[in-house]
Amino acid sequence: MEEEDLAPVLSAEANASMGLPRKKSTFDLEEATEAILKYKGVFELTSMRKVAEREKQFSEQEQKLRARMIKVRHKIAVISGKGGVGKSTVAVNLAVAFAMHGHAEHIGILDADIHGPSIPRMLGLTGQRLQVGPPGAFPASGTLGIKVVSMDFLLPDENAPVIWRGPLKMTAIRQFLSDIVWGELDILLIDLPPGTGDEPLSIAQLLPEMDGVVIVTIPSKVSQVVVKKSVTFARQLGMPIIGVIENMSGFICPHCGKKSDIFESGGGHKIAEELNIAFLGSIPIDQEICEDADRGEPFIVEHPNSAASKSFMEIVKKIEDFLRQKAKK
Repeated sequence: MEEEDLAPVLSAEANASMGLPRKKSTFDLEEATEAILKYKGVFELTSMRKVAEREKQFSEQEQKLRARMIKVRHKIAVISGKGGVGKSTVAVNLAVAFAMHGHAEHIGILDADIHGPSIPRMLGLTGQRLQVGPPGAFPASGTLGIKVVSMDFLLPDENAPVIWRGPLKMTAIRQFLSDIVWGELDILLIDLPPGTGDEPLSIAQLLPEMDGVVIVTIPSKVSQVVVKKSVTFARQLGMPIIGVIENMSGFICPHCGKKSDIFESGGGHKIAEELNIAFLGSIPIDQEICEDADRGEPFIVEHPNSAASKSFMEIVKKIEDFLRQKAKK
């Protein structure tokens, strides 16, 4: 026997010589197996309880979500294939246009861009916080009684980043829909981040009754290519496409009135024809749109007679027509 093989035996004999109980010189497989199975059983039971608790929580949230959303007549997502097309600016001005078109106090905006919320700043609501009461959290109230919920209201300051993976974003959006006391709304606009990632997918899954999506693009060919992905995304998830809006469609000089196509023109209309979807309208570039957004003053309220404001109002009429026709089906 090797020296290492003698160690357990010597240890046992030494204990016996000192009147101590003998140590087992071999590993007790039966006892170890029993201990492992016992631990496994406790672990599985604990895991099952956690899963059951989580499922119960999700079920309760789902019931609350349905109860909240049944009070919202129409739900519309505003999406874009890429960033930089002015999607959030369009969403804000569409909300204001709806409010001015007979829906004041009954319009809501969910800023579902978790990482880059910008709706509060455009509506002059930066720094506000959601008020919480027994029924739940209440949206902030902006121009013409527009109700707004945004991740921006939950951050310590505007420089704080949100570093989250997909599941956390899904949970946040679910809570924005289920835990917020939206009340009676005619229209809830959901401003989604660019692309076809977690947030758009979450909204599609949580709101299968979505009335439709509005796709924002600019006239450039690069944007046209990416818009096709948004259309395919919406169709694959069964979300009706209300139509395409071409933003930044030409610049009208405030001095001479001449129009210049900075990003070309007609791209949105061309895409709509190719994909057999409605073209809702074109919104020209207006310097005041950017300046008003930075000041937190809705452009349409400040400049109701501008060409861009008139375009927004015409687009709202077309969306209302779509909703009426959809209700008849």
